[in-house]
Amino acid sequence: MGAATFKGGIHPYEGKELSKDKPTTVLMPKGEMVYPLAQHIGKPAMPLVSKGDYVLMGQKIGEADGPVSANVISSVSGTVKGIEPRLTVSGTMASAIIIENDNNYKAIEGLGEKRDYTKLNQTEIRDLIKEAGLVGLGGAAFPTHIKLTPKDDNKIDYVIVNAAECEPYLTSDYRMLMEEPEKIVEGLKIELCLFPNAKGIIAIEDNKPDAIEKMQELIKGESRIEVKPLKTKYPQGGERFLIFAATGRKINSSLLPLHAGCIVNNVDTIISIYMAVAESTPLMRRIVTVTGDAIKDPRNFNVKIGTNYRELIEAAGGFNKEPEKVISGGPMMGQALYSLDIPVTKTSSALLAYAKDRASRMQSSACIRCGRCAAACPSRIVPQKLYEFSQRFDSENFIKFNGMECCDCGSCTFVCPAKLNLNQSFKEMRANILSSRKK
Repeated sequence: MGAATFKGGIHPYEGKELSKDKPTTVLMPKGEMVYPLAQHIGKPAMPLVSKGDYVLMGQKIGEADGPVSANVISSVSGTVKGIEPRLTVSGTMASAIIIENDNNYKAIEGLGEKRDYTKLNQTEIRDLIKEAGLVGLGGAAFPTHIKLTPKDDNKIDYVIVNAAECEPYLTSDYRMLMEEPEKIVEGLKIELCLFPNAKGIIAIEDNKPDAIEKMQELIKGESRIEVKPLKTKYPQGGERFLIFAATGRKINSSLLPLHAGCIVNNVDTIISIYMAVAESTPLMRRIVTVTGDAIKDPRNFNVKIGTNYRELIEAAGGFNKEPEKVISGGPMMGQALYSLDIPVTKTSSALLAYAKDRASRMQSSACIRCGRCAAACPSRIVPQKLYEFSQRFDSENFIKFNGMECCDCGSCTFVCPAKLNLNQSFKEMRANILSSRKK
């Protein structure tokens, strides 16, 4: 029986060999730390500190403001320099707490203490996750305590660990599968404590056979957990496609995984759940892949949230040549940067530096109606038609032909021989439609 998958998708150059076999390096920051108050979907956190305050590592410095929000935790000890606008990955300025790191790492009382999660009830587990400031670390940054609180716990049939890591170049999840597999299994077991009828699935692409073997060995005897090998294909890790591959169930853009009886969290989120519940440690760090052909020593770093991106580049040996493009995230769905003076946040997954910006050199031509975009689209829509509608600002037909189902994966743009900016056009069109709906 072949590995599970979905229709469509592409096979871009993986680039994972640059960093996958190097152990994760712990990076201790040097300079000031920057903590944006909005590192999650929803309302920004409310600051709990003021200029001149001394804070401890593990201390809550921003409190969730409203039902969809998340706490912000200091990853160092030091003095608050102020609360001011700072540049973020999106290119916008956001209010952030600035802390001068004293490099002593004085911690709050009880940080890191072991806890027997089997003695906790569901409410206690969810409260610990909320206090820890956990959000989805796969990119969406939806507050985890909300995701883990559906209307009816009994209607959740599957808790899925998204270990596909289909985005090219990224290897942070793979390193965690190899280095901290026990935490992944225990984190999944903590989630299963919340959903009595659920089965746990650890979904891993089959280009990671050693990780699959390691996880299968660990779950021997676990009746509620299985490892599901997936076909290596982008965007296998997309939530909709992962759920279909792992369970055979379908959702569209108007539905959430819970509507299919599923809860999905990526590897780093699962480990963070374990750390918060079993080891009294809030979300203070990210595992970040620093890679690309312009990086001297590509590898993964265990880095404290708030650390400047420049420090990550320096820790990876700096640039071996001046890059033409630097991306936060992967090459398919990441965000191109014009500055490195940006802090690592809860949503930081990778820093990718290219010696050549090949995309900017591509010249678009007329569509030749080859159909490659439709064959590659995992959402099963027709990008060629949607492109026509977006060029005419025809929102009625864009919606009619399921343009809102686009998942932003960029597969259509990748395969287009005419080099049309398909995905970017759809993204702008959807943003305009959503904006008009709000009005």
